[in-house]
Amino acid sequence: MTQRINAFGQPIGFDVPDWQPRPQPPADPIDGRFVRIERLDPARHADQLFAANSADDGRMWTYMPYGPFADLSAYRAWAADMAPRTDPFFHAIIDRPSGQAQGVASYLRIDAGLGVIETGHIAYAPVLQKTAGATEAMYLLMRRVFDELGYRRYEWKCDALNAPSRAAAQRLGFTFEGIFRQATIYKGRNRDTAWFAITDRDWPKIRAVYEAWLAPENFDGTRQKQSLSALMAAR
Repeated sequence: MTQRINAFGQPIGFDVPDWQPRPQPPADPIDGRFVRIERLDPARHADQLFAANSADDGRMWTYMPYGPFADLSAYRAWAADMAPRTDPFFHAIIDRPSGQAQGVASYLRIDAGLGVIETGHIAYAPVLQKTAGATEAMYLLMRRVFDELGYRRYEWKCDALNAPSRAAAQRLGFTFEGIFRQATIYKGRNRDTAWFAITDRDWPKIRAVYEAWLAPENFDGTRQKQSLSALMAAR
């Protein structure tokens, strides 16, 4: 990281010349090879998502501030509440072969003035978990943030006790930045929050890794030949 010294001999950060606030995330869909990202629409997505989520035994909601949902009407009500919001900005993840919504993810804590945005509320139904589409969805959302919108920083935060989420963040290219102790309370319990981030300076190498991993020659059908973790470690 470039560091400079001012006239008083103090270290200061690098210049960010001609910085302008970034656009808010648009509602335009994003097409990938395995999935399509669409703005959450309760009328089109809620029933499909609830059906897909019903294969879970409840553990996918342990570290979320809501869920599990008692029935379809409860999930529809939640989706109807979330869908109009712009922060968090919810997306449905659509499996391209089946055309079915199988997960959600959002942008949140959007600071367009400073070019910082977080991803969160990631709830993948069992059918989407550990698939190429699950990873591609994260890449498509990152690509929009950096390449389309020009943000400087993309964050991932989770309960510090959520080991799968922490492992996923690092596999996806996020750098661990520390733990904020007693950061919040949810479902009546404490949460220490683990912080991860990717910056625009990190992004070119990370994007190249995703492009190599997503290349058709890296797959035999939907089975990967080289893992994303291995490619990230070698970048």
